[in-house]
Amino acid sequence: MSLRAVIGSVERREKRLTVFDPPDESAVEELREYFDSQSVRIEAGTTDSDLSGYAVLSDENDDEVLAAVDLRHLRGDLTAAPGEERAFTPILEHLDGTTFTSYSLGQMMAATREMEDRAWRVGTGELHAGFQHVGAIREQTEVYENLARSDLDVHTYCAPSDEHPEIEGVTIHQEDTDEIRESWFVVFDGGDDDAAACALLAEERGETGSRDFYGFWTYDTEIVTEVLTHLNGRYALTA
Repeated sequence: MSLRAVIGSVERREKRLTVFDPPDESAVEELREYFDSQSVRIEAGTTDSDLSGYAVLSDENDDEVLAAVDLRHLRGDLTAAPGEERAFTPILEHLDGTTFTSYSLGQMMAATREMEDRAWRVGTGELHAGFQHVGAIREQTEVYENLARSDLDVHTYCAPSDEHPEIEGVTIHQEDTDEIRESWFVVFDGGDDDAAACALLAEERGETGSRDFYGFWTYDTEIVTEVLTHLNGRYALTA
């Protein structure tokens, strides 16, 4: 078991979005751009069934239809503003747990804030955050001081350093392992609300200093538990 292995197991759950009888050639390309950061195969197809004129999401084995959306709503969905109702919502819901590629530092920070905010609102349970290096923990000292003022059990992780801050209520794990140096993660067990469980897990890849990340976010309690079991078993409960 490793954090990389968890990413690999999620990656193998790739989904397929098939566009049946698209209205024009650009429809498929627009969908590819829309879902560019996620590992979703997008293909065009033809059918004589009632699925003509639909985008259909199927599982990794292509043996179960997860969601279907009328293509007449395609372009309106792709240009909708944040918060607007989208016809593609059923598809987006089923993409929970799908791997993403080449997330930038800004995208990772936005996803991190979502996970931290969930933990703050619940106020109980375990929150584990991997920062890679101690400088990143120092930059987030105020955020984690505030999180620790609740009843959360807060754990942070980074590579060893003599300069780590002391944050009241936060356990800092300095671990001399490649996965801690290379992984960015925020994992919350949901506390008193199992539906609030969530995880962001990504590995920094590419050229040194490029700050591109590959991984996933999920609200699947089974995957969240898998990540927490690894972190507690290897680091937190053995400290």
